[in-house]
Amino acid sequence: MPDQKNELLPQVKWGLVIHGGVGVLPRHELTPELEADYLRTLTASLSEGYQAMSRGGTAVDGVVKAIEVMEDSVIFNAGRGSNFTSDGVVSMDASLMVGDTLEAGAVAGISDVRNPIRLARHVMEECPHVMLVGSGAEAFAREVGLEAEDSTYFFTQRRWDDLQAAKAREAGGEARPNTVDVEDARAIAAGAEPLTEEDLKHRSGTVGAVALDREGRLVAGTSTGGSANKKWGRIGDSPVIAAGTYAGSHCGVSCTGWGEYFIRHAVAHDIQARMAYMGLSLRDAARQVVMEKLEEHRKGLGGVVAMDREGKIEMSFNTRGMYRGWVDEEGQIRVAIF
Repeated sequence: MPDQKNELLPQVKWGLVIHGGVGVLPRHELTPELEADYLRTLTASLSEGYQAMSRGGTAVDGVVKAIEVMEDSVIFNAGRGSNFTSDGVVSMDASLMVGDTLEAGAVAGISDVRNPIRLARHVMEECPHVMLVGSGAEAFAREVGLEAEDSTYFFTQRRWDDLQAAKAREAGGEARPNTVDVEDARAIAAGAEPLTEEDLKHRSGTVGAVALDREGRLVAGTSTGGSANKKWGRIGDSPVIAAGTYAGSHCGVSCTGWGEYFIRHAVAHDIQARMAYMGLSLRDAARQVVMEKLEEHRKGLGGVVAMDREGKIEMSFNTRGMYRGWVDEEGQIRVAIF
């Protein structure tokens, strides 16, 4: 786990913070070319989100645009770069929330929408419901003018190879469970080894963003392709308001990691709640949840990006790294991986 204790807390008048997941490749596997691709795409995401807001757009515009850039990239596990399910198809999830109104929209289990975060926005703004799933969500996408993409658009060799590797591990009796029981009792009793960051790199490349605009609006959004070889219609935390995404009166939060734990602990909302009810700072609240609460459960690997009403930014993770970055009101961009 990286030592983040002495990191300075960034603060902006308005801006964005983003993540591209905690499924970070080990340094020996991250080639200079791939590392450059990650940093370039994170930079492009922040730049596009910043431009959307600097032209008079809201925090919603900034978050959606920043996430769209990562969804359009093949290197992150969202949109075009999504993992394949055990059936060899993509199943994508996304959510979006506005802090001052608590408006929210989410979609889960969709397979033909180019930008799931855009559909989540339509749900938030044009639908009486908060979450739409599967074929119903796709039907709604057609109604709001989002055309279906052919399955070939979502094919990437890297994710296909990840699926084949997962199937091979499963056939050899080495597969990890796609859901984990509390305390992992059943998995441990069955002889399963603890989940490691090696497992996580095939499961988490979830993307997300939090923005604060000139009007003081906080908005959070998250998008994912889920875990490789997932079965039974599994849905993780990313589309679940309060688990993977939350924006409220004190902060906005977007999460990435082992989804079952983030759902069980309502991680995104818990950070907001600790600020509201205990008077904690954003940093203390986020690190209590990520570094202590999740650490109590040895497989609760993951991280968050968050921002409070004062523009203070937090990027906490209990893994070897998290693809991440932020941009301030002057357009200055910082990105990092490890």
